[in-house]
Amino acid sequence: MLAVTDRKLCSVHLRVAALTIAGSLLVTAGVGGCAKFDAAFGKQEAVVQFKTGTPIATRLKVRAACSHLPEARAEALPTDHLASDNLYDVIYRVDNASDAQLARLEQCLQKYPSVLGVDIQTSGDS
Repeated sequence: MLAVTDRKLCSVHLRVAALTIAGSLLVTAGVGGCAKFDAAFGKQEAVVQFKTGTPIATRLKVRAACSHLPEARAEALPTDHLASDNLYDVIYRVDNASDAQLARLEQCLQKYPSVLGVDIQTSGDS
């Protein structure tokens, strides 16, 4: 009877060990997956919002004036020449910008009366 109990305990210990190993593998795979997930969602942009009716020429002037700041790279302009281009907001990529760099960008943009504000968004924002 002692041998049967030992076999049952051994069987339980093997299952626990197998589950522990499987769990460790899942956690390890998850950590790698999280790193890729975090990298994708680490992308940030500063979306400049303008007053209604701000001409495209003014938007381009603001875009050019504040593009010199480090870690605030203006996104490429649309090239499809659709009517939706008239609604285009100026967008800066600020993935690696520090709080101080973001503040400098905002200070630059505030010089222009047509700018309503800046919305900092991450890839996960909707």
